[in-house]
Amino acid sequence: MSVSYNRLWKLMIDKRISKTELTHMAGISTNAMAKLGCDEDVRMAVLEKICSALNCKIEEIVEIQNDDNDVGSIETSSEDK
Repeated sequence: MSVSYNRLWKLMIDKRISKTELTHMAGISTNAMAKLGCDEDVRMAVLEKICSALNCKIEEIVEIQNDDNDVGSIETSSEDK
């Protein structure tokens, strides 16, 4: 599974907020913002600060996506049948 912050970017566009502005509003580091830009994992505290600054819920900024490789089938041998 992977994390996508596309919802955050859309919300920021809708609210006309830049990454720099959000960094200051939420009190997060530029390193955390860079990780968000690369869809990397960040601490929950960072997401909480963003939600507080934007007055939104976490599901409005984060989406968990299933990777095709994560879904697999379990094969059974003839001995298991």
